[in-house]
Amino acid sequence: MDTFALLGQGLVTAFELQNLLYALIGVTLGTAVGVLPGIGPALTVALLLPVTYKLDPAGSLIMFAGIYYGGMYGGSTTSILLNTPGESASIVTALEGNKMARKGRGGPALATAAIGSFVAGLLATLGLAFIAPSVVSFALSFGPAEYFALMLLAFMTVSAAFGDSTLRGLTSLFLGLALGLIGIDQLTGQARLVFGLPNLFDGISVTTLAVALFAIGETLAVAASHQTGDEKVEAVKGSVWMNREDWRRSWMPWLRGTAIGFPIGAMPAGGADVSSFLSYSAERNFSKHPEEFGHGAIEGVAGPEAANNASAAGTLVPLLTLGLPTTATAAIMLAGFQQFGLQPGPLLFATNAPLVWGLIASLLVANFMLLVLNLPLIGLWVKLLTIPRPWLYAGILVFATLGTIGADASTTYLGGIPVAFGLGLLMLFGLLGYGLRRFGYPIAPVVVGLILGPMAEKSLRQALQISQGNPSALFHSWIAIVLWVLAFTALLLPLYLRMRGRGKVLSQFGTDED
Repeated sequence: MDTFALLGQGLVTAFELQNLLYALIGVTLGTAVGVLPGIGPALTVALLLPVTYKLDPAGSLIMFAGIYYGGMYGGSTTSILLNTPGESASIVTALEGNKMARKGRGGPALATAAIGSFVAGLLATLGLAFIAPSVVSFALSFGPAEYFALMLLAFMTVSAAFGDSTLRGLTSLFLGLALGLIGIDQLTGQARLVFGLPNLFDGISVTTLAVALFAIGETLAVAASHQTGDEKVEAVKGSVWMNREDWRRSWMPWLRGTAIGFPIGAMPAGGADVSSFLSYSAERNFSKHPEEFGHGAIEGVAGPEAANNASAAGTLVPLLTLGLPTTATAAIMLAGFQQFGLQPGPLLFATNAPLVWGLIASLLVANFMLLVLNLPLIGLWVKLLTIPRPWLYAGILVFATLGTIGADASTTYLGGIPVAFGLGLLMLFGLLGYGLRRFGYPIAPVVVGLILGPMAEKSLRQALQISQGNPSALFHSWIAIVLWVLAFTALLLPLYLRMRGRGKVLSQFGTDED
């Protein structure tokens, strides 16, 4: 009953006119971003971080969450009509959805993706509302040793879950941890790695780093790849709605996809891409029409799209209750929280309950908004695919630069010449982001290392001070031991699930293609 009361209070916050406007802006931007190939919700949230620096925290976070949900929705349009998945989670949708579009059934494919996303998002958000209080009440018993083990779990999660190589994930993570050392030591007050620059006393700005790595780095990578964007867009022929047979074949995949996607999103298991592949494999096994798979089976769109969106809601469980990001967008949202002086975790529910429950309730509102936006405005979203790619990325570059200057207009003097310090860091880290992409290193672990590194260091030093330097204090409780075990398990579990899920799908497709 307490959960219903808190959710009701959250709905009151979510239905405030200002917050409704933020949610509408978020889902609209998210859908548009999801439709555009190569632009993901993580990049969009990163771009908006400096713009929202002085806005209301609740409204800004509601907008970020709307972008996250909208990006998951919009990705299906690109996958179905263009056969170009914007993210790895949309690969399966492209496999079946684009074949449906080529047969003139693009409308039903888009409809089952949109409705399945709505069903999954609604059920998964309710699951988030009911599971979060239990996780929070458990996490409130954590001490410094437990928090350090929790941070270690976060580090192992992002190292294994992002990218195809755990070693490269760890390399990116340690790069972020090194950047987190810059600034004033939290316990001793000594300056570290500032190189005589007063601008670095406060450390590296998470906003600047996120915008540089995701926006500037992506723009440079696209420019270097000479992508022309001349892909053929399949026209939407006939009705956009589903017939009775389509409904009959879609409703169970929606529910199964939700059941698969939500728990995988809520644990460090690789995120939405894993759940979508596993959902596709499950639908192929359960389907009464297995011969249609690989040739445009509607179940192959309905199930993975539901799993994709349920996983998006599931990632908010560890993010809000424990401060653990399991996707790139969740990592940027974590930066958004810190931008307003908020730290996701159990204390956030105790000190900022109206904000958290307003955010959760706004996700329910955003789901209804997305259902209304997706199907009637499909023509508008298709037109976005015609935007020339040079214009698109040039706009991103300008927007990122202006936003960063607005948030950090500090200057420094090099050889007596005034230099825009924030802009210099933006360009430097932008080149770093390009280099990481160029050699296949994941981006998100760098941001996570910068955010969580100082927190992990503080918890470790506090635990050792309490125990007078005895390292066994890090394992003094069963909670800490379990978290240590989970941390090392997190290194292996995503690899196992990826191999299992993708291996099944690829082997099945290999059989069909042969």
